[in-house]
Amino acid sequence: MKKGNILFVLHSHLPYVRHPDYEEFMEERWLFEAITETYVPLIQMFKKLEHRGIEFKLTMSFSPTLIEMLSSIDLQEKYVRYLKKIIKLAENEYIKTKDEEIQKHKMADYYLNRFKEILVIFEREYEKNILEAFKEYAEKGYLELITTAATHAVLPIYQEYPDIVKMQVKYGLETFKKAFGYYPKGFWLPELAYYEGLDAILKEFGIEYTILEREALIHGESYPLYNVYNPIMTHEGLFVFGRDKENNFEIFDPEYGYTSDPRYREFYRDIGFDREYEYIKDYIDKSGVRCNTGIKYHKITGKEKELFEKGLYDIDEAYSVVKEHAKDFVEKRKKQLKKLSNEYPEIEPTMVYAFNTDFFGHWWYEGIIFLQKVFENLDAVENLNAKTPMEILNDIEEIQMLSPSKSTWGINGYFEEWINGNNDWIYPAIYEMVEVLKKKINNKFTEQEKRVLQQMITELMLTQSSDWAFIISSGTTVEYAVNRIKTHVKRFFELNEMLDSGKIEKNKLKYYMWVDKIFENIDYSKIM
Repeated sequence: MKKGNILFVLHSHLPYVRHPDYEEFMEERWLFEAITETYVPLIQMFKKLEHRGIEFKLTMSFSPTLIEMLSSIDLQEKYVRYLKKIIKLAENEYIKTKDEEIQKHKMADYYLNRFKEILVIFEREYEKNILEAFKEYAEKGYLELITTAATHAVLPIYQEYPDIVKMQVKYGLETFKKAFGYYPKGFWLPELAYYEGLDAILKEFGIEYTILEREALIHGESYPLYNVYNPIMTHEGLFVFGRDKENNFEIFDPEYGYTSDPRYREFYRDIGFDREYEYIKDYIDKSGVRCNTGIKYHKITGKEKELFEKGLYDIDEAYSVVKEHAKDFVEKRKKQLKKLSNEYPEIEPTMVYAFNTDFFGHWWYEGIIFLQKVFENLDAVENLNAKTPMEILNDIEEIQMLSPSKSTWGINGYFEEWINGNNDWIYPAIYEMVEVLKKKINNKFTEQEKRVLQQMITELMLTQSSDWAFIISSGTTVEYAVNRIKTHVKRFFELNEMLDSGKIEKNKLKYYMWVDKIFENIDYSKIM
C-alpha cells in the first residue's frame, strides 16, 4: 500500500504590542485572547493525545515578537489580571443567565469552568511561561519548532538591502535560541514572501527548509515534476515545501469550507457588545470602547443573517459537527493519496497544510477539537502519517532542483495587501531610516552612543512589521497601526539627532529602551 504524508504547519505570530506605561491597553488583548483561545487549548490538546498514546506530529513557527511578548513579565502579569477579570464576568454571567435561555446558562457555566482551567495551567502549571510547554513537547518529539523574521517584515520589500534582510533573519534566530536553547532547522518566511536570492541568505544562517505558496513553485524557472506534493531544492540547497492553497481552502473557505458551517460559534457576536453598558463597562476598554470579552452565546446560523438575527449556540451540536468534519478531512486525504500515488508513483506524496495558529481556537472556536480529531483519525490509517519537515527530508529519495518565483500567500499570490495606495507611504520613511543606518553603522561610538544606535535599529525593525501595512490595507484598527508606524519613525529620528549632535538625552533614551524593550543583548555589530 502506497504511503503518504501530511505536514501540518502552524505559524504563531502577533505584532509586538506591549505598553508597560499603561495599566491596560486594548490592543494587548490580541495576545490575551490568543493565549486563552489558542495557545493554552493547544497545550491541553497535546496532553490529551499524549495520554491516549496517539502519535501526533505538528510543526509550529513562533515569531520573535510573540516569543518576546510571551516571555515578558509585565505582559504575563497583565494577562493574569485580565483573565481573573474575565472569570469575574463569567461568574456574573452564570448568575444573570439563570433567568435567560437555558442555552446561555449552559454556555456561561462552560465559560466559567473553561477560564478557571486556563488560569490554572497558565499561572500554576507553567508559572506564566507557556513557551516551556511547547519546548517540552518538542523535546518529546511531537513538535518541530521553527521561527521567522525578527519583526515579521515582508523580506522581498527589502531585497535591495541584503544587510537589513540578514538582520531580520539573524535577530529572529537569536530570539528563538534565547527561548528554546537551539537554532531551528526551518524558517517561516513572513507572509510566505519570497524572492530569488533569499535562499542563499537562509542557507548562510544554517536554515534547511521553508514553506512557500503554490504559485512560487508553479511559476518558477520550471514546472515542479510533482506539483506541490514533494519538496524541491533551490540552487542554493534550500528545501522548499509547497502549500496547496486549494486544499487548505477546504478548511477555511468562507463559502464552502468547514468553518462556514452554520452550527459553529459566531466570532463577531460577543457580550462585550450585547450587554447593557453599565453592566459591562468594567470588562471592556477603560475608554468605554466596547470590545470582545470571549463570552459568546450565538452560532453562525447563516451567512445571510445579520448579527442580531443569529441563533443560540449549542456546543454539543458544534462538537458533533467538528468530529464529522475531521473524519471527512481524513477520508478526503486518503482518496487524495490514492490519486497522487497513481499520478506520481516515484514519490511518497506530502500534503502541506499551513495556517496561522490563532485560526484554530480564536477565529474558529472548534478548530482545536478539529485538529485533535484529525490526529485521532489519522492514528487508525496505516499508510497516511502526519510528519515533521525534517522527518520527511531525512527519508526523501527523489528531489527536483528549481528556483521559485517571487510570491506571497496573499491575494493572487503577490504583494498587493502590503503595498497599495493606502499604505505605500510607509516605505519611503523606512528606506530613509535604512540609509541613515548604513552611514552610521561602521562608525566608532562610545558605549552610550552604541545603545542609541541599538535602539535606532529596534525602532526600524518595529516599523517594518508586516502587520501594520496589512491592518491599514484591511481597514481594521487603522488608527493604531498608523500611530505605531509614526511613533517608531519619530523615535528613530530623535535618536539619530542625538548621535549627530553628540547630546544624548539620557531620560528619553531610557524611556524608549523601556517601552520598546525587545531583542536585548543582540550585538548589531555582528549583523550589519
